[in-house]
Amino acid sequence: MLSASSMSEGVLADRELRAAVRDGWIAAPVAIEDGQFQPASLDLRLGPEAYQLRASFLPFQETVQSRLGDQRLAESDLVIDQLALTGVGATLQRGSVYLVPLLESLQLPSNIRGRSNPKSTTGRLDIFTRVITDATPRFDEIRPGYRGALYLEVSPQSFPVRVQTGTSLNQLRLLSGQTSPLSDTALHALYRDTPLLYDDDERPIPAERVVFNDGLCMGVDLSGKLTNGIIGYRAQSNPPAIDLSRVAAYDPTEFWEPIKRPARDAYILEANRFYILVSKERIRVPPEFAAEMVVYDAGAGEIRTHYAGFFDPGFGWGDGSILGTKVVMEVRAREVPFMVYDGQTSFKMWFERLRSRPDRVYGGGLGSSYQRQTLTLSKHFKRG
Repeated sequence: MLSASSMSEGVLADRELRAAVRDGWIAAPVAIEDGQFQPASLDLRLGPEAYQLRASFLPFQETVQSRLGDQRLAESDLVIDQLALTGVGATLQRGSVYLVPLLESLQLPSNIRGRSNPKSTTGRLDIFTRVITDATPRFDEIRPGYRGALYLEVSPQSFPVRVQTGTSLNQLRLLSGQTSPLSDTALHALYRDTPLLYDDDERPIPAERVVFNDGLCMGVDLSGKLTNGIIGYRAQSNPPAIDLSRVAAYDPTEFWEPIKRPARDAYILEANRFYILVSKERIRVPPEFAAEMVVYDAGAGEIRTHYAGFFDPGFGWGDGSILGTKVVMEVRAREVPFMVYDGQTSFKMWFERLRSRPDRVYGGGLGSSYQRQTLTLSKHFKRG
Protein backbone atom coordinates (compact mmCIF):
# COMPACT_ATOMS: atom_id res chain seq x y z
CA MET A 1 0.00 0.00 0.00
CA LEU A 2 1.35 3.41 -1.01
CA SER A 3 0.78 5.95 1.76
CA ALA A 4 0.36 9.43 0.32
CA SER A 5 0.07 11.10 3.72
CA SER A 6 3.58 10.05 4.80
CA MET A 7 5.25 10.75 1.46
CA SER A 8 8.23 13.07 1.26
CA GLU A 9 8.30 15.63 -1.53
CA GLY A 10 9.49 14.68 -4.98
CA VAL A 11 8.71 13.06 -8.31
CA LEU A 12 7.38 9.52 -8.04
CA ALA A 13 9.69 6.88 -9.54
CA ASP A 14 8.64 3.74 -11.39
CA ARG A 15 8.15 1.51 -8.35
CA GLU A 16 5.84 4.13 -6.80
CA LEU A 17 3.92 4.50 -10.05
CA ARG A 18 3.35 0.74 -10.06
CA ALA A 19 2.07 0.99 -6.49
CA ALA A 20 -0.17 3.89 -7.54
CA VAL A 21 -1.77 1.63 -10.15
CA ARG A 22 -2.19 -1.20 -7.64
CA ASP A 23 -3.83 1.20 -5.15
CA GLY A 24 -6.22 2.64 -7.73
CA TRP A 25 -4.74 6.12 -8.07
CA ILE A 26 -4.39 5.35 -11.78
CA ALA A 27 -6.98 3.11 -13.44
CA ALA A 28 -7.99 1.95 -16.91
CA PRO A 29 -10.66 -0.38 -18.38
CA VAL A 30 -7.88 -2.58 -19.78
CA ALA A 31 -4.73 -3.60 -17.92
CA ILE A 32 -1.93 -1.04 -17.68
CA GLU A 33 1.04 -2.69 -19.38
CA ASP A 34 4.59 -3.05 -18.12
CA GLY A 35 5.93 -1.13 -21.12
CA GLN A 36 4.01 1.98 -20.08
CA PHE A 37 6.17 2.44 -16.98
CA GLN A 38 9.15 4.71 -17.55
CA PRO A 39 11.73 5.57 -14.84
CA ALA A 40 9.73 8.59 -13.64
CA SER A 41 6.56 8.67 -15.74
CA LEU A 42 3.72 6.60 -17.14
CA ASP A 43 2.79 6.48 -20.82
CA LEU A 44 -0.86 7.38 -21.40
CA ARG A 45 -2.90 5.60 -24.10
CA LEU A 46 -5.49 6.79 -26.58
CA GLY A 47 -9.00 5.46 -26.09
CA PRO A 48 -11.28 3.97 -28.78
CA GLU A 49 -12.64 7.26 -30.20
CA ALA A 50 -11.39 10.62 -31.37
CA TYR A 51 -13.44 13.77 -31.98
CA GLN A 52 -12.43 16.35 -34.55
CA LEU A 53 -13.11 19.79 -33.04
CA ARG A 54 -13.87 23.22 -34.43
CA ALA A 55 -11.47 24.75 -31.90
CA SER A 56 -9.27 24.02 -28.91
CA PHE A 57 -10.77 24.81 -25.51
CA LEU A 58 -10.28 24.58 -21.75
CA PRO A 59 -13.18 23.64 -19.44
CA PHE A 60 -12.17 26.24 -16.79
CA GLN A 61 -14.62 25.61 -13.91
CA GLU A 62 -16.75 22.96 -15.65
CA THR A 63 -16.25 19.37 -16.75
CA VAL A 64 -15.09 18.64 -20.27
CA GLN A 65 -18.41 16.89 -20.90
CA SER A 66 -20.50 19.88 -19.77
CA ARG A 67 -18.45 22.30 -21.88
CA LEU A 68 -19.33 20.14 -24.84
CA GLY A 69 -23.02 20.40 -24.02
CA ASP A 70 -23.91 17.74 -21.44
CA GLN A 71 -24.54 15.28 -24.23
CA ARG A 72 -22.73 12.70 -26.29
CA LEU A 73 -19.49 14.23 -27.54
CA ALA A 74 -20.40 13.38 -31.11
CA GLU A 75 -23.54 15.57 -30.83
CA SER A 76 -21.78 18.69 -29.51
CA ASP A 77 -21.67 21.84 -31.63
CA LEU A 78 -17.90 21.87 -31.02
CA VAL A 79 -17.48 18.49 -32.72
CA ILE A 80 -17.05 18.25 -36.49
CA ASP A 81 -16.61 14.49 -36.77
CA GLN A 82 -16.19 11.31 -34.73
CA LEU A 83 -13.46 8.82 -35.62
CA ALA A 84 -13.05 5.23 -34.46
CA LEU A 85 -9.52 4.38 -33.36
CA THR A 86 -10.18 0.65 -32.93
CA GLY A 87 -8.80 -1.86 -35.44
CA VAL A 88 -6.57 -0.16 -38.01
CA GLY A 89 -7.28 3.22 -36.41
CA ALA A 90 -7.74 6.56 -38.14
CA THR A 91 -5.61 9.22 -39.80
CA LEU A 92 -5.46 12.59 -38.04
CA GLN A 93 -5.02 15.41 -40.54
CA ARG A 94 -2.54 18.26 -40.38
CA GLY A 95 -3.86 21.47 -38.87
CA SER A 96 -6.97 19.86 -37.39
CA VAL A 97 -7.71 19.70 -33.66
CA TYR A 98 -8.84 16.42 -32.09
CA LEU A 99 -10.00 15.48 -28.61
CA VAL A 100 -9.30 11.90 -27.52
CA PRO A 101 -10.53 10.49 -24.18
CA LEU A 102 -7.60 8.54 -22.75
CA LEU A 103 -7.84 5.01 -21.37
CA GLU A 104 -6.32 6.07 -18.06
CA SER A 105 -8.22 7.98 -15.38
CA LEU A 106 -7.09 9.28 -11.98
CA GLN A 107 -8.17 9.10 -8.32
CA LEU A 108 -5.33 11.07 -6.73
CA PRO A 109 -4.82 11.68 -3.00
CA SER A 110 -5.01 15.28 -1.84
CA ASN A 111 -1.23 15.83 -1.77
CA ILE A 112 -0.47 14.20 -5.15
CA ARG A 113 -0.58 16.20 -8.36
CA GLY A 114 0.32 15.47 -11.96
CA ARG A 115 2.05 16.98 -14.96
CA SER A 116 1.94 15.76 -18.54
CA ASN A 117 4.21 16.18 -21.53
CA PRO A 118 4.41 14.78 -25.07
CA LYS A 119 6.70 11.81 -25.59
CA SER A 120 9.96 12.40 -27.49
CA THR A 121 8.64 10.67 -30.60
CA THR A 122 5.49 12.81 -30.53
CA GLY A 123 7.50 16.02 -30.47
CA ARG A 124 9.83 14.93 -33.26
CA LEU A 125 6.84 14.39 -35.51
CA ASP A 126 5.51 17.90 -34.77
CA ILE A 127 2.35 16.56 -33.14
CA PHE A 128 1.02 19.21 -30.77
CA THR A 129 -0.60 17.50 -27.76
CA ARG A 130 -1.96 18.69 -24.40
CA VAL A 131 -3.77 16.89 -21.60
CA ILE A 132 -7.09 18.36 -20.43
CA THR A 133 -8.82 17.56 -17.13
CA ASP A 134 -12.18 18.59 -15.74
CA ALA A 135 -12.57 22.05 -14.16
CA THR A 136 -9.09 23.27 -15.04
CA PRO A 137 -7.83 26.59 -16.46
CA ARG A 138 -4.54 25.06 -17.65
CA PHE A 139 -3.30 22.40 -20.03
CA ASP A 140 -1.02 19.56 -18.84
CA GLU A 141 -1.29 20.50 -15.14
CA ILE A 142 -3.33 18.11 -12.98
CA ARG A 143 -4.34 19.54 -9.64
CA PRO A 144 -3.71 17.77 -6.31
CA GLY A 145 -6.43 15.26 -5.47
CA TYR A 146 -7.88 15.20 -9.01
CA ARG A 147 -10.47 12.50 -9.57
CA GLY A 148 -11.76 12.01 -13.06
CA ALA A 149 -11.11 11.36 -16.72
CA LEU A 150 -8.14 12.47 -18.82
CA TYR A 151 -8.49 13.87 -22.32
CA LEU A 152 -5.81 14.56 -24.89
CA GLU A 153 -5.92 17.38 -27.41
CA VAL A 154 -4.03 16.29 -30.53
CA SER A 155 -3.12 18.50 -33.49
CA PRO A 156 -0.64 17.19 -36.08
CA GLN A 157 1.25 20.12 -37.58
CA SER A 158 3.63 18.76 -40.23
CA PHE A 159 2.53 15.19 -41.04
CA PRO A 160 -0.81 13.37 -41.18
CA VAL A 161 -0.53 10.56 -38.62
CA ARG A 162 -2.40 7.26 -38.25
CA VAL A 163 -3.12 6.26 -34.65
CA GLN A 164 -4.95 3.40 -32.96
CA THR A 165 -6.47 2.68 -29.58
CA GLY A 166 -3.55 2.14 -27.21
CA THR A 167 -1.14 4.47 -29.03
CA SER A 168 0.90 6.50 -26.51
CA LEU A 169 1.52 10.15 -27.35
CA ASN A 170 1.93 11.60 -23.86
CA GLN A 171 3.47 10.82 -20.48
CA LEU A 172 2.28 11.52 -16.95
CA ARG A 173 4.46 12.41 -13.99
CA LEU A 174 3.10 12.34 -10.46
CA LEU A 175 4.54 14.62 -7.80
CA SER A 176 4.18 14.58 -4.04
CA GLY A 177 3.90 17.80 -2.08
CA GLN A 178 5.13 21.18 -3.29
CA THR A 179 8.26 19.93 -5.00
CA SER A 180 9.84 22.40 -7.39
CA PRO A 181 12.86 22.48 -9.70
CA LEU A 182 16.29 22.92 -8.14
CA SER A 183 17.28 26.53 -7.58
CA ASP A 184 20.30 27.83 -9.46
CA THR A 185 22.30 27.65 -6.21
CA ALA A 186 21.39 24.00 -5.67
CA LEU A 187 21.90 23.20 -9.36
CA HIS A 188 25.35 24.81 -9.31
CA ALA A 189 26.30 22.75 -6.24
CA LEU A 190 25.07 19.56 -7.94
CA TYR A 191 27.04 20.45 -11.06
CA ARG A 192 30.28 20.91 -9.15
CA ASP A 193 29.83 17.50 -7.56
CA THR A 194 28.46 15.76 -10.67
CA PRO A 195 29.05 17.53 -14.03
CA LEU A 196 25.84 17.59 -16.07
CA LEU A 197 27.16 18.90 -19.41
CA TYR A 198 29.88 17.43 -21.62
CA ASP A 199 31.44 18.46 -24.93
CA ASP A 200 31.74 16.37 -28.09
CA ASP A 201 35.05 14.95 -26.87
CA GLU A 202 33.25 13.62 -23.77
CA ARG A 203 34.98 16.09 -21.46
CA PRO A 204 32.96 17.77 -18.71
CA ILE A 205 32.28 21.43 -19.37
CA PRO A 206 33.63 23.42 -16.38
CA ALA A 207 30.97 24.96 -14.17
CA GLU A 208 32.54 28.39 -14.79
CA ARG A 209 31.52 28.15 -18.46
CA VAL A 210 27.94 27.05 -17.77
CA VAL A 211 25.03 29.51 -17.63
CA PHE A 212 22.55 29.03 -14.78
CA ASN A 213 19.42 31.12 -15.26
CA ASP A 214 16.45 29.54 -13.50
CA GLY A 215 17.75 26.26 -14.89
CA LEU A 216 20.69 24.82 -16.82
CA CYS A 217 21.06 26.69 -20.12
CA MET A 218 21.98 24.90 -23.36
CA GLY A 219 22.66 26.02 -26.93
CA VAL A 220 22.18 24.95 -30.54
CA ASP A 221 24.87 23.19 -32.61
CA LEU A 222 25.32 24.44 -36.18
CA SER A 223 28.75 22.87 -36.69
CA GLY A 224 27.67 19.55 -38.25
CA LYS A 225 30.79 18.10 -36.63
CA LEU A 226 29.32 14.70 -35.80
CA THR A 227 26.76 14.49 -38.60
CA ASN A 228 28.76 14.77 -41.83
CA GLY A 229 28.04 18.46 -42.20
CA ILE A 230 24.26 18.17 -41.72
CA ILE A 231 23.03 20.58 -39.01
CA GLY A 232 19.33 19.74 -39.04
CA TYR A 233 16.23 18.70 -40.93
CA ARG A 234 13.28 20.71 -42.20
CA ALA A 235 9.88 19.07 -42.69
CA GLN A 236 8.75 18.69 -46.30
CA SER A 237 5.71 20.71 -47.32
CA ASN A 238 3.38 17.93 -48.57
CA PRO A 239 4.44 14.64 -46.98
CA PRO A 240 2.64 11.27 -46.87
CA ALA A 241 0.97 10.02 -43.69
CA ILE A 242 2.93 8.27 -40.94
CA ASP A 243 1.50 5.21 -39.18
CA LEU A 244 2.76 5.51 -35.61
CA SER A 245 2.69 1.73 -35.16
CA ARG A 246 5.45 1.27 -37.77
CA VAL A 247 9.08 1.53 -36.61
CA ALA A 248 12.07 2.09 -38.94
CA ALA A 249 9.64 1.89 -41.86
CA TYR A 250 9.86 5.20 -43.71
CA ASP A 251 12.42 6.75 -46.05
CA PRO A 252 13.31 10.06 -44.37
CA THR A 253 13.82 11.84 -47.72
CA GLU A 254 10.05 11.70 -48.34
CA PHE A 255 9.43 13.65 -45.16
CA TRP A 256 12.55 15.68 -44.38
CA GLU A 257 14.96 18.00 -46.15
CA PRO A 258 18.51 17.82 -44.70
CA ILE A 259 20.15 21.17 -43.97
CA LYS A 260 23.85 21.48 -44.78
CA ARG A 261 26.26 23.39 -42.57
CA PRO A 262 26.09 27.12 -43.49
CA ALA A 263 29.13 29.02 -44.68
CA ARG A 264 29.11 31.04 -41.48
CA ASP A 265 28.06 30.18 -37.95
CA ALA A 266 24.43 31.21 -38.41
CA TYR A 267 21.26 29.91 -40.03
CA ILE A 268 17.91 31.58 -40.78
CA LEU A 269 14.83 29.63 -39.73
CA GLU A 270 11.88 30.24 -42.04
CA ALA A 271 8.70 31.40 -40.37
CA ASN A 272 6.18 28.67 -39.50
CA ARG A 273 8.39 25.82 -40.75
CA PHE A 274 9.30 22.89 -38.52
CA TYR A 275 12.93 21.94 -37.89
CA ILE A 276 14.86 19.26 -36.07
CA LEU A 277 18.12 20.64 -34.63
CA VAL A 278 20.51 19.40 -31.96
CA SER A 279 22.14 20.82 -28.85
CA LYS A 280 25.72 22.04 -28.63
CA GLU A 281 26.27 20.25 -25.34
CA ARG A 282 25.68 16.68 -24.18
CA ILE A 283 23.62 16.32 -21.03
CA ARG A 284 23.62 13.74 -18.22
CA VAL A 285 20.63 13.23 -15.94
CA PRO A 286 21.70 11.48 -12.71
CA PRO A 287 19.48 8.55 -11.64
CA GLU A 288 18.23 10.46 -8.58
CA PHE A 289 16.75 13.26 -10.71
CA ALA A 290 14.14 13.87 -13.39
CA ALA A 291 14.71 16.69 -15.88
CA GLU A 292 12.47 18.80 -18.06
CA MET A 293 13.28 20.95 -21.08
CA VAL A 294 11.65 24.38 -20.82
CA VAL A 295 11.59 27.69 -22.69
CA TYR A 296 14.77 29.70 -22.12
CA ASP A 297 13.33 33.21 -22.41
CA ALA A 298 10.31 34.33 -24.40
CA GLY A 299 12.12 37.60 -25.02
CA ALA A 300 15.17 35.91 -26.55
CA GLY A 301 13.51 35.17 -29.88
CA GLU A 302 10.20 34.29 -31.45
CA ILE A 303 10.89 30.57 -31.70
CA ARG A 304 9.52 27.50 -30.00
CA THR A 305 12.37 25.10 -29.24
CA HIS A 306 10.57 22.02 -27.98
CA TYR A 307 7.34 20.11 -27.74
CA ALA A 308 8.46 17.12 -25.69
CA GLY A 309 10.12 18.15 -22.45
CA PHE A 310 10.52 15.18 -20.06
CA PHE A 311 13.96 13.63 -19.67
CA ASP A 312 14.11 10.43 -17.66
CA PRO A 313 16.56 9.62 -14.87
CA GLY A 314 19.59 8.09 -16.54
CA PHE A 315 19.32 9.95 -19.85
CA GLY A 316 22.90 10.44 -21.03
CA TRP A 317 24.02 8.39 -18.03
CA GLY A 318 22.85 4.80 -18.46
CA ASP A 319 24.88 2.55 -16.20
CA GLY A 320 27.23 5.45 -15.48
CA SER A 321 29.49 4.86 -18.49
CA ILE A 322 27.76 7.28 -20.89
CA LEU A 323 29.26 10.75 -20.77
CA GLY A 324 26.28 12.74 -21.92
CA THR A 325 23.82 12.62 -24.81
CA LYS A 326 22.83 15.34 -27.25
CA VAL A 327 19.37 16.89 -26.91
CA VAL A 328 17.25 16.95 -30.05
CA MET A 329 15.37 20.23 -30.44
CA GLU A 330 11.98 20.56 -32.14
CA VAL A 331 12.02 24.11 -33.46
CA ARG A 332 9.50 26.40 -35.10
CA ALA A 333 10.00 30.10 -35.81
CA ARG A 334 6.84 32.13 -35.18
CA GLU A 335 5.52 34.89 -37.43
CA VAL A 336 8.88 36.05 -38.83
CA PRO A 337 12.14 34.41 -40.00
CA PHE A 338 14.68 34.15 -37.20
CA MET A 339 18.47 33.83 -37.33
CA VAL A 340 20.17 31.48 -34.88
CA TYR A 341 23.89 31.35 -34.18
CA ASP A 342 26.10 28.40 -33.36
CA GLY A 343 26.12 27.93 -29.58
CA GLN A 344 23.29 30.44 -28.98
CA THR A 345 21.34 29.61 -25.82
CA SER A 346 18.04 28.15 -26.98
CA PHE A 347 16.51 26.33 -24.02
CA LYS A 348 17.16 25.34 -20.44
CA MET A 349 16.74 22.24 -18.30
CA TRP A 350 15.03 21.99 -14.94
CA PHE A 351 16.02 19.25 -12.51
CA GLU A 352 13.68 17.82 -9.87
CA ARG A 353 14.50 15.31 -7.16
CA LEU A 354 12.93 11.88 -7.24
CA ARG A 355 11.44 10.43 -4.09
CA SER A 356 13.56 7.31 -4.66
CA ARG A 357 15.95 5.95 -7.24
CA PRO A 358 14.02 4.11 -9.99
CA ASP A 359 14.32 0.35 -10.44
CA ARG A 360 15.28 0.93 -14.08
CA VAL A 361 16.87 4.08 -15.49
CA TYR A 362 16.82 5.30 -19.08
CA GLY A 363 19.12 3.09 -21.12
CA GLY A 364 19.45 0.57 -18.29
CA GLY A 365 17.41 -2.38 -19.54
CA LEU A 366 14.65 -0.25 -21.08
CA GLY A 367 13.91 0.02 -24.78
CA SER A 368 15.49 3.48 -24.97
CA SER A 369 15.43 4.74 -28.57
CA TYR A 370 17.51 7.89 -28.12
CA GLN A 371 20.18 7.18 -25.49
CA ARG A 372 23.12 7.60 -27.90
CA GLN A 373 21.49 10.04 -30.29
CA THR A 374 23.07 12.89 -32.15
CA LEU A 375 20.86 14.54 -34.79
CA THR A 376 18.22 11.81 -34.71
CA LEU A 377 14.77 11.69 -36.29
CA SER A 378 11.93 9.76 -34.68
CA LYS A 379 12.09 5.98 -34.54
CA HIS A 380 9.63 5.63 -37.46
CA PHE A 381 12.33 6.52 -39.99
CA LYS A 382 15.04 4.29 -41.42
CA ARG A 383 18.49 5.14 -40.19
CA GLY A 384 21.44 5.11 -42.53
